[in-house]
Amino acid sequence: MKKIFIAVLSLVFVSCQNRQEKNVAKDQISIDSLAETKFNLEIDAKAVKLVKIENGKLSATITNYGARLVTLFVPDAQGMAKDIILGYDSIKEFKSNSANFYGAIVGRYGNRIGSARFNLGDETYELEKNDGENSLHGGQNGFYNKMWDIKNQTDTSVTLTYTSADLEAGYPGNLDVEVTYTLTSTNGLEIKYSGQTDKETVVNLTNHAYFNLNGAGDSTILDHELQITANQFTEVNSNLIPTGNQIDVAGTAFDFRNSKHIGLDISRDEEQLEIGKGYDHNFVLDKETEFAKIAKLYAPRTGIIMEVWTTEPGLQFYSGNFMSDQDAAGKGGNRYGYRSALCLETQHFPDSPNQPNFPSTVLKPGDTYNSKTTYYFSTKK
Repeated sequence: MKKIFIAVLSLVFVSCQNRQEKNVAKDQISIDSLAETKFNLEIDAKAVKLVKIENGKLSATITNYGARLVTLFVPDAQGMAKDIILGYDSIKEFKSNSANFYGAIVGRYGNRIGSARFNLGDETYELEKNDGENSLHGGQNGFYNKMWDIKNQTDTSVTLTYTSADLEAGYPGNLDVEVTYTLTSTNGLEIKYSGQTDKETVVNLTNHAYFNLNGAGDSTILDHELQITANQFTEVNSNLIPTGNQIDVAGTAFDFRNSKHIGLDISRDEEQLEIGKGYDHNFVLDKETEFAKIAKLYAPRTGIIMEVWTTEPGLQFYSGNFMSDQDAAGKGGNRYGYRSALCLETQHFPDSPNQPNFPSTVLKPGDTYNSKTTYYFSTKK
């Protein structure tokens, strides 16, 4: 069995890694706030695992609970490593706050399905309601709340698998899914998804990392600059369910075709912003190739740049509008307050099973679901 790296790497170990010393400060390469004992638990009769991968510049930890990212360290413009994703210091905290979805793989259907039901063939499938009358991120029994198996691991990658039983959370078909996290030689965090079913079903998987490029625990993302390659976004009703209409971004607060500060237009008097309490919308991506760059995020204070490349047709931009410093404290006791992080979730469109004009999310027996998203990191001073 391949060795699983867990807990804190010692400074002695780090000092031996000459390649890492050139790129990341020695006292920052470790998983500072994590301890093996805090992830020593069984959930659903399976042992929780904590896996570390690294490539000399980037390092990440992943747990098999929800196949979720726990930490993601990237160097800032000064060469100091920053953990740029939100989360907790223990598996008990992740479990008791699972509905925050921090770093998790969400499915069987990421994002919302209106009225928690859809028709497929001659059947109507009733789903778990966990967002008012709607189903969100797979319901209460979504993939984020499940124990995955670690299939294999190398120094730079880890593959996890999960089998979702027929009618789990209301979805048809036994679905075998696989997710691989890889830290690439080109300074990227690549996430590959695949799945196969024995019965016609719907699938829409994504990772629900909350980013702050100033570091997890920083107070705001409104100073970040964002660019999204999209001429339209999908209009939503008062329950954040798509109406089926696609609105041109030109002349609206949703125009991110040129990079701008997130805080610039977030308070404009626009109905869609009022409904979402800010940005919580799917952007219709304009791509010339299947795998393409579709967004760029930049934090002037740290100089960190994150480019988003994907095979998916949509991107959910969520500006942390429902976050509160009254929520449970995160890593290192930090409070994650209002708009202190954002999500850039690559995806098929919300409610696609009920919207015939949206790209299809149907997966049939004999076919394979495939998706890839990579977050590339660089800096500028």
